[in-house]
Amino acid sequence: MVSLMNIIDTSHDDVIHDATVDYYGHQLATCSSDNVVKIFNVKGGTYSHVADLKGHFGPVWEISWAHPKFGNIIASCSYDKRVIVWKENREWTKMYEYKNHEGSVNCVSFGPPECGLAFACGSADGALSIVTFRTEHNIWETRKIIGAHKLGVNSVSWAPYVSMQTIFNKSSQTSKPLRRIVSAGCDCLIKIWVDVNGAWEETAQLTNHSDWIRDVAWAPSTSIPCARIASASQDRKVIIWSTVDDQQWVASELPPFEDVVWSVSWSPTGNILAVSDGVNKVTLWKQSSKGEWICVSEVEGNTPKRPLSLVCGGDDCFRTEDNH
Repeated sequence: MVSLMNIIDTSHDDVIHDATVDYYGHQLATCSSDNVVKIFNVKGGTYSHVADLKGHFGPVWEISWAHPKFGNIIASCSYDKRVIVWKENREWTKMYEYKNHEGSVNCVSFGPPECGLAFACGSADGALSIVTFRTEHNIWETRKIIGAHKLGVNSVSWAPYVSMQTIFNKSSQTSKPLRRIVSAGCDCLIKIWVDVNGAWEETAQLTNHSDWIRDVAWAPSTSIPCARIASASQDRKVIIWSTVDDQQWVASELPPFEDVVWSVSWSPTGNILAVSDGVNKVTLWKQSSKGEWICVSEVEGNTPKRPLSLVCGGDDCFRTEDNH
């Protein structure tokens, strides 16, 4: 069962926008409107400050950890139209800067390790970028999707690196793993993209939201027999989308929330969904044996003006103040 372990005072000088732990749950990264990314070591119920990463010239909206096989690496995206990739080599330093967007970069996410060292990011300019480090040439290769979402991209998430044919047709000899991402934006649309020989093609649109979609998250596939995506919107809805054939997506709506829903986050096994809303509450949802999604736990904060985000990694969960 997911549980609240600690409330952390990060000492940021402004509003915190994102907080996330690494693959093992041993390090926590936070980012804020003070333009700073902070790194903490976490052990049980204690934490210690490690570093302040200063390189952005505007609010930092989101951060993402790469898989540990590549080392201690995080990416941060900012209102300053950039993504900075940071790496720890005794000390944290800049590894790479991506500066190919014309508006605020609102979201960033590293892909699964099978994709190599690769991140996707989305911008207020409406474009998506997929940036991959090519070890053999020691360069970063970019694929950009212009006009992915009208009025801007708000969220992006990678699919687990496995084809649905492999899962549901084990006798297939032609199936192969796919690089896929899901994105969401101010056009109230969710779009699924697949890498086809280096070109990213749109394969599906999910359309049940009626206002800006603030977050989207593709569930890990370790314990569920289908592909599953969660989306959160300003229309006060959370929708869980699922498919068993990678063709038809079925929508399951959670009960309406009291306010804007800011973020959704899956547990490492993909069977529990954490939802953060505008009344400073995190609720945890799990599917019953009858297929219904039920609320199994909730955490309320002390400052209702700021929603909460749930930070999960390994067996630990932490609560941090959040405001997008």
